[in-house]
Formats: sequence, structure tokens, C-alpha cells
Amino acid sequence: MPDRRTHDRLLLLATVLLVGFGALMVYSSTSVVTPVFARRNISQFFYFKRHLLTLVMGVVVMFLASRARVETLRKLAVPLLVFSFVLLILVFVPKVGITAGGARRWIRLWPSTFQPSELVKLAMVIFLARYMAQPSYRTDSIYSFVLPVGIMGAFQLVFLKQPDFGATMSLGLITFAMLSISGLRLRYLMMPSVLVVPAMIYLVREPYRMKRIVSFLDPWKDSQGAGFQLVQSFIALGSGGLSGVGLGESKQKLAFLPESHTDFIFSLVGEELGFIGATALVLLFLFLFLRGIAIANRAKSPFVHYLASGLSMMIALQALINFFVATGLAPTKGLPLPFVSYGGSALLVNMTAVGILLNLSRGAEEERRVRDKNEVLIEKKKALMAVYGRSRSYGSRGGAG
Repeated sequence: MPDRRTHDRLLLLATVLLVGFGALMVYSSTSVVTPVFARRNISQFFYFKRHLLTLVMGVVVMFLASRARVETLRKLAVPLLVFSFVLLILVFVPKVGITAGGARRWIRLWPSTFQPSELVKLAMVIFLARYMAQPSYRTDSIYSFVLPVGIMGAFQLVFLKQPDFGATMSLGLITFAMLSISGLRLRYLMMPSVLVVPAMIYLVREPYRMKRIVSFLDPWKDSQGAGFQLVQSFIALGSGGLSGVGLGESKQKLAFLPESHTDFIFSLVGEELGFIGATALVLLFLFLFLRGIAIANRAKSPFVHYLASGLSMMIALQALINFFVATGLAPTKGLPLPFVSYGGSALLVNMTAVGILLNLSRGAEEERRVRDKNEVLIEKKKALMAVYGRSRSYGSRGGAG
């Protein structure tokens, strides 16, 4: 019978609310021309117009992603990963890469710029979903663990060269989160910690990273220096109280709170809309995550299950890190709040991720049982395991260790 299911309307509604909320807060945070904006000859509508342009582009890519065939996404997994790595290298090419704040993280694309690290996260999720859905993937084999971790490590080395410690951390969290839901043995997941601890010690020896950690532990000790941004975030959140000072009435955005339209926009939400507004925003992200997991749980194929789970975790983890940074539970990482912060690259990638989730929520291809050779092999292997009393979940297809 033909598929009658439509896209997940609740997921779409949550996305629309987040995007609309984000546009409102981007305008609120940039509507006042501060001395910094005045020196750069930026009007009150400059960022808002650019954000709306990106938003329109995001709607287009979300629509296209929602119409793409699942098989097409599977085939694009490796090419997209390679393409994202090439873009990541281009940031070091003169006149192509752009330096800002001492970091080279962007490439010049008319009429704006693009941050390849955002695309890397999406590409890694799609690649891992395909990799873990293969019959050759064994949760009891260290060889199945080495390849994805090696690829992750290669990307992280480039991130650190830029440097972009936030992207390094988020890619690691996404990778290990996806490997863990596949049922990979815990001892394999713990093995990289032997290398991670010395690497972390080496990295924090950089003066600016050490200052961030010290200021994170006690921001008031250097409230006018390294801890200034976090202290101002606390002031913004504390000033909001229960219901906030009112939309557009923030005082912290008057050049007190740096990056109030990007990394610390959640602090501005807390100031203007109070605890009620901040809680509503957190609940929207939680709801979007739960809808994504529901799509994954309904999946009839491992690839769709892992892809939906990975995309949901990718968005949720980035939101969680941003919340932690704004509230002082984690050192400053420079990660925007998905759908809400100003930042074209992140908005485009996250809307693409939602488009894919909307696509998967229809389940059309699964209902028609159009599977490629790998899917057929998986079904046969599951049947054999059931016969011999060893039927397991998607992520436990390995033999006895």
C-alpha cells in the first residue's frame, strides 16, 4: 500500500518556534547601535537582515533535505565527509580563509562567510549512521572502533590548528554518543581517555585556555579581565528574575555582555524574559530532542535509527553545552545556541538536520520496504541470530567476544 504518513508536525512546530524565537532575540540583541557597532558603521538592522537572509536559505535547504531519498543520504555519507574535510583545509588558504579573533575558522563565500566545522558535524553523523548500519560493523571488535575514532581524530587535529576547541569537544561528544548507542563495548569507549587526559593537560597550558579555566572556576576573581564575560552573563540572568525586564529592555546588551547575539544569547533571554522565558526555551529543545528520538525508535532499519538518533543528539548536545557555558557550568567554548544565535553556518546545518529528521519521520521508503543489499544482509543475519537464540538489538551484531 502507498505510504500515507506525513512529516512529524510536532517536530516542525518546535523548529518553527525555535527559529522564530531566535529571530526575535537576534533583533533584540542587535537593535541598539552600541559604540562597537557605530565604529564599524553597523545599523540597527544589519545583523537582523543577514539573519533573515540565512533563515530563508535555511528554509530552502530544510525543504530539500525533507524530500531527499534515504538511499541518497546513505550514498552521500562518504563524499560529504571528504568534502567537509576539504572545506576545513581551505580555511588555511590565503585569500580564502578568514581570520577573526586570532582564529582561522571561516572561508569566504559571497555574500558572507561559512564555517566548515559546522558541516563536519553533520557529515560525521551521516557517516557514522551508515558505518554502524553495515553488517561488518561488530560491537565486540576493536577494529570497528578504530576507524571512526581515527577519522574523528583527524578532524580534531585540524580544529585545534585553527584553533577551535569548542568544535573539537562537540565532535568528540557526538562521535562517542553515537558509538555508545550502537552497543559498543564500554572498554573500547574508555580507551581514548588514556590519550585524552595528557592531550587536555597539554592544551590547557596555552595561556588563553588556562585563563578561561581559571575564570570559569572563579570568574569574580578577575571580573574585569578573563572572568568579565561570565560575570556579565550572571548579571544578565540574575537581573531577569521570574518574568524578565521586558523584551528589548536588556541593559547587558549595551556593550556590557560580549557576544550577546551569538554565544551568550541565552543570557539575554534570561534577562529580558526571565526564568519563565529561559525555561520555555530549554523545554522547546527538550521537546525537539524527544521527537527526534521517537522517530529513531520507530525506524525499521539500522541506518535510519542511527541517523535520527545522531541528528537529535547533535542538536541537543550543542544546546546543552551553550546552556552550561552561559550559566557557568562549563568553560567558554564559543558554540552558538542552535536556531537561536546569530550565525549563518550553524543555522543552515541545523535546519538541514531538521529537514532530514522530517524526511525520516515519514518512513515512506521503509513502508515500501525498498532496501539495498546491505539491508537484506542485515535481515538475514538477524534471522540467523534469532534461530540460534542470539537475537540482539541493532548495535549488537557482533559475535561472542
